[in-house]
Amino acid sequence: MIIRTKLVFFSTISYICTYNSATMKRYILILLAVTAFFAESAAREVYSLNNNWRFFFKEENSSDEARFVRLPHTWNLDALSEGGSYRQTVGNYEHSLFVPAEWRGKRIFLRFGGVQSVADVFVNGSHVGEHRGGWTAFAFEITEKVIFGATNTLLVSVSNTFLNDVLPTSTEENLYGGIYRDVELIVTGQTAVSPLYYGTEGVMVHPLSVSSERAEGRVDVMLIGKKDATCNVSLDVVSPDGYVAVERNVKAKMDGKLLSIPFSVENPELWSPAMPRLYKVVVAVAGDTVSVTTGFRRVEVTSDRLFTINGKRVPVRGVTLHHDNSTVGNALKERHYESDVRMIREMGANALRSVTGPHAQSLYDSCDRNGTLVWVDMPLQQSPFLSDIAYYQTARFEQNGIEQLREIVLQNCNHPSVVMWGIFSLLRGSSPELLNYVRTLNATAKRLDPSRPTVACSNRDGEVNFITDLIVWQQSIGWESGSVEDLKVWQQQLRDGWSHLRQAVCYGEGGTIGHSNESHILRGRSSQHRIPESWQTTFHEGYLARIDTSLFWGVWLNTMFDFGSVRYRAGVRNSGLAAFDHTQRKDAYYLYKTMWNTSSPTLYIVGKNRDVRVRDRQVVKVYSSQGAPTLKINGEQVAVRMLSPGVFATDTLSMHGRNHITAEVVGNSDSMVLTVGNYLKK
Repeated sequence: MIIRTKLVFFSTISYICTYNSATMKRYILILLAVTAFFAESAAREVYSLNNNWRFFFKEENSSDEARFVRLPHTWNLDALSEGGSYRQTVGNYEHSLFVPAEWRGKRIFLRFGGVQSVADVFVNGSHVGEHRGGWTAFAFEITEKVIFGATNTLLVSVSNTFLNDVLPTSTEENLYGGIYRDVELIVTGQTAVSPLYYGTEGVMVHPLSVSSERAEGRVDVMLIGKKDATCNVSLDVVSPDGYVAVERNVKAKMDGKLLSIPFSVENPELWSPAMPRLYKVVVAVAGDTVSVTTGFRRVEVTSDRLFTINGKRVPVRGVTLHHDNSTVGNALKERHYESDVRMIREMGANALRSVTGPHAQSLYDSCDRNGTLVWVDMPLQQSPFLSDIAYYQTARFEQNGIEQLREIVLQNCNHPSVVMWGIFSLLRGSSPELLNYVRTLNATAKRLDPSRPTVACSNRDGEVNFITDLIVWQQSIGWESGSVEDLKVWQQQLRDGWSHLRQAVCYGEGGTIGHSNESHILRGRSSQHRIPESWQTTFHEGYLARIDTSLFWGVWLNTMFDFGSVRYRAGVRNSGLAAFDHTQRKDAYYLYKTMWNTSSPTLYIVGKNRDVRVRDRQVVKVYSSQGAPTLKINGEQVAVRMLSPGVFATDTLSMHGRNHITAEVVGNSDSMVLTVGNYLKK
């Protein structure tokens, strides 16, 4: 069909050349219509392939009993329910794909948003590619493997077993297993922007110099087409109000190399947390058009530990965000990310850390729009379990880490909300080989993207702390040993000997809703069966009152939500400020909402999740962002005193039975019923 149309097209040209001018005009209109048809026929088409997959485990030996599933999917969702089992194994996904005969002459690609952890893709029994790493997107061309005008069979074999040459080799998180992000079919003309370049959209925006007067940089484009052919490439940079700020047209040769197109935007509208202004960058070649969203801003951390965006200080108040919740495991959708970000911002945090690896693009799209800062880790990390090995000195391990880092940086560099690349987390080793590898990773990130600082999270001394641009100290003084008062000593040591570092701090320990204990002695991880929420609350109150923010460019909390981990007795790591269902807030959440949320007031009576207690001597505590509250117990006002900014408490009171507690301040109120249970002993 396409060949016949081309013959008509060229016959029309010959006929026009021999006709009079009036007829010529009519045929010019026909010619323009035909030209428009060709441009449209070369346009990119993208189809969702999330529906109608058949899933079965490898050990089932046959697909006869395959279950129909919809993506995103994980086979470990049952592990999150009572009595479920967590499986590290191989699962197979089959899909029937009809490829129209009209697509002959086009190029066809499969794009996976994320598969945990290793994926092998087959089309009609032919292997088209392997991807090793569970956190990044990837694509394969299947044009030569499909049968046009027929139904084709896709098979994706997925493994979530630990391998010593696929990062991470040491993690607390569940590696759930499955095709847990979206899958797309992409159809293009013979010449197009490549979907194959490290899982990107083929368009990477690199601002190199940004000020209020001018934003200069380059757009890197990866093209595919007939080798050594030339083509015209257009670049438009569209401002937030729709004005075309840059128009460029260049000739490109299909030589398998990146095409770099310089640009300069005069008087740009800069992106910032307070004013997240976004531009569109549109690249077109041979009828194929790719549009990406980006923003222009300058990220710096000064020598006196000030984190700045466009030269203005932004105190970073961040949370660590893992990759699952109790309802869907890691098969998160856009609505889950939107809900998480709303809850994070409601607490007053302005930053999140994608620990272990990147989240889906929809999360960063949301952060771009609402001005949330993002730290994206690569999966070189050490869990607290001594049996784990985080670094293997093998060429395959090291190459896999470099490959995953390239994918992470290139897939996420267009997002202005992403402000730093995480290189490692909590490494225990200090061998020359490990240090050299960390240096290689750091240099790779800086070469791919010099506009963002690199960062690492550490809880050890040593040379490894001096490789990245920024360092974040993970601290747990006062949990397993010592007292939170020792923070003063530690911070004085930093001030005396380490103040030249661009450093931040992160902290956070466990607490489980429903685990009750009226002692405030912190026993830490040594008590695996019972870690009451009140211990976590006491820990965070102590840290928040004692952290000297002048020493640090940011404060990071571990973690925002409890997350799934079969390595703990309950199957959950309970360090979150909110529960694994991502809805139940713990007391510590309201502590930070009181201190960090400056846009809306907070008044909260502490301890609502433990409203039945045994001891008849009780202290009632209240968080208030508006000063001392008026507190009444059973209608009688009781005095409160300030323990630390935002934290108020009564003296020890004698209570029994059901007690109605109310708090009021500046028109806001809160209440609870506290049952003190001496009568339960009768």
